[in-house]
Amino acid sequence: MSSTANSSWTIISQQIIIYLGIPMLIAGLIGNALNLIVFLSLRTFRENSCAFYLIVMSIVSIGQLFASFLSRIMISGFGIDWTLQSVVYCKFRVYLGSACSLITFTCICLATVDQYFATCSSPRWRSFNSIKIAHRTSISFVVIWMLYSIPYLIYYDHVQSSATGKFSCISSNVVFQDYNVKGYTLVFIGFLPIFIDVLFALLAYHNVRNLSYRMVPLVRRELDKQMTTIVLMQAISIVFVSTPYLIVNILSLDNNIRHNPFASEILQFATTLALCIFYLNFSSQFYVYICVSSRFRQQLIHVTSTIYRNRWQRNIVLVNQVAPLPESA
Repeated sequence: MSSTANSSWTIISQQIIIYLGIPMLIAGLIGNALNLIVFLSLRTFRENSCAFYLIVMSIVSIGQLFASFLSRIMISGFGIDWTLQSVVYCKFRVYLGSACSLITFTCICLATVDQYFATCSSPRWRSFNSIKIAHRTSISFVVIWMLYSIPYLIYYDHVQSSATGKFSCISSNVVFQDYNVKGYTLVFIGFLPIFIDVLFALLAYHNVRNLSYRMVPLVRRELDKQMTTIVLMQAISIVFVSTPYLIVNILSLDNNIRHNPFASEILQFATTLALCIFYLNFSSQFYVYICVSSRFRQQLIHVTSTIYRNRWQRNIVLVNQVAPLPESA
């Protein structure tokens, strides 16, 4: 009976990762691409440091969805494990997954902190709201997290299970495996970014409420309100989608659960569901912006229906000038 129950949990996990994971992957790729189109098409965003962090985040999120989430869907949903076909892929998948996750959460935090600086009344603090500083900070953290993730290239390998005899792409170092849960998952992509993001989003929101009492140009005031709304709602989103994954990782540290086959199977199911929800951090940003910012919706319509339509029409005119369409008889 226990075996039947375990099999049922496995089947349910597969159905969740297929019917929830695949739409999330497609929606995430489309959403991040639309983010890039909007942010890169409008000069307002190209010259805004907070928007620059969101641009970097969208690029890296696409990399995370391809490098990590796609293979997770293949492994958990279809039983196709590409990591077992190549040690190099085994190592680089976790390396890129680690680096992309850290860069994404760092950019989210930097965007929120930057927006706090942008809305401060003190000129000294506002001076940190600079596109040049954003460029340098982003490059610095990309390099830092790429170097930080190198141990994943070293310690992850094909390891044979003593119980089942099957190979898995996991850490060959027990200490590093323990750190991966307690340090990387719970701290660096867990409680630390949540704390920073929520704290500075609330501080920025407090500053924005006082913007009307300061001599701020209308265009700048509206942009600050828009970006603050975006980072605040993104902070709330992170809390909701990250918390289940943090909970299951904390439970995974309990030896009583790990040594109980039935409890372990349920935890595995909960981990699959929580991990799928966690990937919303990389696939839902565009849809959060659309829901909370009417200005962003207008900008999306303007970019897609005006700018790109005009470019397409100009290209048609140029083609016709070079090679006129033949007249009908």
